Amino acid sequence: MAHTIRDIALALGAEAVGDLDIVVTRAAEPHSAGPDALALAMDPKYAGGIARGGALAALLWPQADWRGLGLKAAIFAPRGRLAMAGLTVLMDPGPEIAAGIHPLSVIDPGAEIGAGAAIGPFVTIGRGAVIGPRARIASHVSIAEGARIGADALILQGARIGARVTIGDRFICQPGAVIGADGFSFVTPEKSGVEEIRETLGTREGIKDQSWTRIHSLGAVTLGDDVEVGANVCIDRGTIRDTSIGSGSKLDNLVHIGHNVQVGRDCLLCGQVGIAGSARIGDRVVMGGQCGVNDNIFVGDDVIAGGATKIFTNAPAGRVLLGYPAVKMETHVEMQKALRRLPRLAARVAEIERSVIPKSSGTD
Repeated sequence: MAHTIRDIALALGAEAVGDLDIVVTRAAEPHSAGPDALALAMDPKYAGGIARGGALAALLWPQADWRGLGLKAAIFAPRGRLAMAGLTVLMDPGPEIAAGIHPLSVIDPGAEIGAGAAIGPFVTIGRGAVIGPRARIASHVSIAEGARIGADALILQGARIGARVTIGDRFICQPGAVIGADGFSFVTPEKSGVEEIRETLGTREGIKDQSWTRIHSLGAVTLGDDVEVGANVCIDRGTIRDTSIGSGSKLDNLVHIGHNVQVGRDCLLCGQVGIAGSARIGDRVVMGGQCGVNDNIFVGDDVIAGGATKIFTNAPAGRVLLGYPAVKMETHVEMQKALRRLPRLAARVAEIERSVIPKSSGTD
């Protein structure tokens, strides 16, 4: 897709200078940008790459000396990553899904397909499902009976939407995600070893044979507007009430949301985050990769948890957490400093012991 510098600046709401009629067809890192590319150098540390490349125009930091960098045009980005968001929207053509319904798809007669939908091959849509207007659904997607999906959805290859799942507008679903599988919920006829350990925190009266009885999931999943889920995300249906994800929340690849979990608005859950059943997550919570949240606890609004943090107890609003188990980030840093000092401390203790404890003479 070709764009003039003028068009790009207008789309970004940004200041542009120089020859605004220069046309670019792609964005590139400065050192590999040719005359057809817009070089991305929103920080002075990338300036050196412009000289090694052949770009005529670049997206630069404010007040950059664009002429001194040998450019013929420049766009200034006060907030680089925000400008990147707008630029990628402009330049991303999106997946190729032909308008209409592909003849190799199977749509139940009782399903409702909104105006302007584009549905690729080998898609199955069940009885009573509702697909909003302008939805784009790629190949091999299955949408079960009674599911409802809002306007302007983009659902990519191999995604699975379960029965009675409700999804808001502008949903984006990456390949392989499963929304609405049964929750992982089982019970034993008598008190299980797990229940006993929860009560005693380690003590067991005896070990006995046990078998697991399945608890079926009667609830579904509800997603708000502007929710995005990454590749191979799994969101389990609720046991009685729906598992829910609030509007604006974004889930990275391989995130797992257990049954009955409630995730608030505008949360950011990075790769391999796992949230156990019936946990409640507040609004604007950010969890780094591989964070884990225990079942039946609450994580307050605006909590930030660093990568691999394991949250076992309720976390108050606004807390910044790190570690296993989770503690305040500043506490974790001090703990790690102390841990690194342990070898030296052990050596000093051994030296003190040698100086104050007389060696045995070998006689009584």
